[in-house]
Amino acid sequence: MNDRTDIEQLVNPIVLADEERQVCEVWTRVMGYHRPVSSFNIGKKGEHAERRFFQERHARREECPLVARSSDAAQA
Repeated sequence: MNDRTDIEQLVNPIVLADEERQVCEVWTRVMGYHRPVSSFNIGKKGEHAERRFFQERHARREECPLVARSSDAAQA
């Protein structure tokens, strides 16, 4: 595993020069399969950059105002 303790890592963090770093390839799901973002064309890269993310706790059924409205209408 790792010989360094957690406290030692906080006190003396590892610092890498830019030439020592490794490029991280980002993949995303598109139309049911996964593709690297680097292979996208200009338009798809723009769409990917504009994506919005949601917090799962806000998407729960009882907290979602749209679901509450539709269920109220169904009960009436």
